[in-house]
Amino acid sequence: MRRPLLATVLAVPLLLAAPAGPAAATPRPDESPSPVRAVLETPALYDDEAGGDADADDPAIWLHPTDRGGSLVIATAKNGGLRVYDLRGRERQAIATPPPPGPEDEAGRFNNVDLATGFPLGGRRADLAVVSDRGRDKLRFYLVDPAGRRLVDVTAPDVPYAFSRDQAEVNEQRTAYGLATYRDADGTWYAVVSRRSTPEVGLFRLVARHGKMSYQRVDGLTLPASFRLPDGSQWQPCADPGDGPQVEGMVVDPADGTAYLAQETVGLWRVGVRDGRFSGRPVSVERTREFGIPAAFDPEEDDCVVDYDADPGFGGRIAADVEGLTIYQTGQRDGVLVVSSQGDDTFYTYDRRTNRPLGRFAVADGVVDGSQECDGAAVVSTPLPGYPGGLLVVHDGQNTPDETDSTGEARPNTNFKFLDAGFLRPTRH
Repeated sequence: MRRPLLATVLAVPLLLAAPAGPAAATPRPDESPSPVRAVLETPALYDDEAGGDADADDPAIWLHPTDRGGSLVIATAKNGGLRVYDLRGRERQAIATPPPPGPEDEAGRFNNVDLATGFPLGGRRADLAVVSDRGRDKLRFYLVDPAGRRLVDVTAPDVPYAFSRDQAEVNEQRTAYGLATYRDADGTWYAVVSRRSTPEVGLFRLVARHGKMSYQRVDGLTLPASFRLPDGSQWQPCADPGDGPQVEGMVVDPADGTAYLAQETVGLWRVGVRDGRFSGRPVSVERTREFGIPAAFDPEEDDCVVDYDADPGFGGRIAADVEGLTIYQTGQRDGVLVVSSQGDDTFYTYDRRTNRPLGRFAVADGVVDGSQECDGAAVVSTPLPGYPGGLLVVHDGQNTPDETDSTGEARPNTNFKFLDAGFLRPTRH
């Protein structure tokens, strides 16, 4: 998502009065992020006609069951489909999005990706990449072939729309957006999926039929769209006219079934997911810095403008948008929750067990350039060749060096950075 510059949104009644939770202090000038540097990067993707309208967004890390060096990074490129990379960042496979069903309809647009490992499919256990197709409002499924280290489409031909009633509503593009998978205690796999331009989140059970994959919606919730501030006033986060404060970044902690939801302009939430249902009311983990600040949509800027001089002081540390979420697991319950603070090109970390704030880092320039405007992120703590502390993959929304087109203009340029994740391991004193 673009950074907010932050006006009116849809007032959604469900959970409207949910507490915002305690705000963490805004970073002081001396609280500089710790610099970390990438080991390597993937090839540049260009969001123009010559580049196939490819725009890097969200990664997932697949661990090869017998050969860790054969592990893969599977990543979305929006209109550019999926990209599959090896541990050296080399592209192994590119998968195109589905075409539009009709001449006036939207084509596929792959937004987020996560994994369902060991899924019972066709009489065997399979590893699946699950993708939100924002263009067609569907979930899509790709079997990971460990022998060929390639993806094979196993999406059933009749998968339903995730949120829309018909193709006309799909074309309005309030469609499947953010996505995170998890396996419940009874072994059933689910996907938590957000709806673009709204505060809605759905829960979908993943099902296999005749060797193909589909899904059924089983529950949903709506995050708040309006908030009562401590001074008694009401505040609504900014969005384009008619839109609501959407969610994109998500992750589910497998240890206790806690789903973390990044409501981009509002903050980070947590809510339980158990027995195929959302459990309890969402609780705020941290707000954005912009929380509570007056803002208005500027048609000339085509963006929201925040009146920082009128800041009432109710915000947290994360600079909107709140984006990619991932968990670095160091034990059954131990580890670190990593959160992309897109507005200031940094990441915040929290204790996995308590959600206590731990630190802040930035992916700085080194052997390759750093990461700016990060959308998606993924991490594993499993040692891999070249990554003894595990692998962290982050999106870079402003990849450099610039490349210009035939008119001399810089081409929209994005990719993914690969880091050794050992710096995330908590230090014991």
